[in-house]
Amino acid sequence: MNLNLLSWIVFLPVIGLIVIALWPRASQKTVKWIALIAALASFIISLYVFFMFDRSGAAIGHMQFEEKVLWIPAVNSYYHLGVDGLSLPLVILMTFLGVVSVLISWKIQLRPKEYFCWILLLESSILGVFTSLDLILFFLFWEVELIPMYFLINIWGSGRKEYAAYKYLIYTLVGSAFMLAGILSTYFITHTFDMTALAGISITSSFIPLTVLFFLLVIGFCIKLPVFPFHTWLPDAHTNAPTAASVILAGALLKMGGYGMIRLCVSMLPQVAVQYAPIMCILAVIGIIYGAAVTLRQTDLKRLIAYSSVSHMGYVLLGIFALTQVSLAGAALQMFSHGVITGLLFAMVGLVYDKTHTRDLNNLSGLARQMPVIVVVFSIAGLASLGLPGTVGFAAEFITFAGSFSSTVIAGMKIFTLIAVLGVVLTSGYILWMLQRVFYQYPLDKYNGVGDADLVEKIATFSFVVVIMLVGIYPAILTNVINMGIEPIAKLIGM
Repeated sequence: MNLNLLSWIVFLPVIGLIVIALWPRASQKTVKWIALIAALASFIISLYVFFMFDRSGAAIGHMQFEEKVLWIPAVNSYYHLGVDGLSLPLVILMTFLGVVSVLISWKIQLRPKEYFCWILLLESSILGVFTSLDLILFFLFWEVELIPMYFLINIWGSGRKEYAAYKYLIYTLVGSAFMLAGILSTYFITHTFDMTALAGISITSSFIPLTVLFFLLVIGFCIKLPVFPFHTWLPDAHTNAPTAASVILAGALLKMGGYGMIRLCVSMLPQVAVQYAPIMCILAVIGIIYGAAVTLRQTDLKRLIAYSSVSHMGYVLLGIFALTQVSLAGAALQMFSHGVITGLLFAMVGLVYDKTHTRDLNNLSGLARQMPVIVVVFSIAGLASLGLPGTVGFAAEFITFAGSFSSTVIAGMKIFTLIAVLGVVLTSGYILWMLQRVFYQYPLDKYNGVGDADLVEKIATFSFVVVIMLVGIYPAILTNVINMGIEPIAKLIGM
């Protein structure tokens, strides 16, 4: 019996949004509880889907929990949802981040009704991207995401929030224009928008060179990932966005780029991906080293974590274009890992800012005594980011590096991997330096009496820690699922 579970996961946040919007005299507390219930319901159903997901060998290469209804007959487009081993972990990630984002926004006072409506719409749009199996539907959800993120930065952000919001909007729209051109070109060549069908056919074209089609798609995904040199929108967006928006931006929105590369660029055009893998791996290595080096120069806590995202998403790009089953699985796990680790880091930066009213490393010192819970959780997040064994960060990086080092798809892959490993060394430097500056230097009198995390904040941050440690200690809970989605893609490449 088809219960349309994926539609419920995607649209429950929208239902919560509608209830909030149409309840004219709802109190702030009521608005927050409605948002939490909607996000939590979506998360619970996603967990049910995860545990009911068929992990048998017969299910490899097949979408599960599919929903397919003819939507636009003129172009044979369907409302088509489904999940496999690649998309399901990202769905779990986003629904989890949706719940946490509501919790860490519990103290929002500025226009809370509008704020939580935008948060819920943002969650729904990203979930739609990860579950869509029709290119038009995929692109529609991709574009809807622009609206809530723009308003969240522009209204509830800080600093140069208008500049950051417009920069985000312009970069993303440019990427979307390239991607739309690629999607339409794909339709004119194949006469289908079905993403599952496109992954199983050999595309040939006299309409447009396949190289051009590949880059039309990959440029849009590179901007979202973000790949050097298309990354400059990210630090500004992170620095000026409200905490919950930064958590979703780093935790799930960036993963749309990596997901799109695997689902469309590698699956649809595997031979073109092999041809241009060296270029993409060079960009990955540059992003890893450049992002980590620039992170060492930051004095704003949020900007520091933002540039670290540029570096860590380089691992995803490296794993994708090493084009082995192990490296692709590592890239998929790295997307999940980065989502929970960096999401927690931004949440902790938000807590430090709420207590001290500054993010400047030059003005922060000796907070460990005043914030014992915050320092412990912040330290766990930092150690996971630098790949401490026993955390999901180590599992993801180890699998990615192992798969990349063993790749025979392109020459020089061992050199690329060895250079990329230097990013771990630089990460250790800036994470430990940041923790020492903020928490363990001499205490400042002006911070005497600042508070620690309250109950709601503890629930939100401890939930991150549970996920980081659970998947770090037992990564097979995800890798067994991920491999089911990656194996068919690796076969298309011949690896």
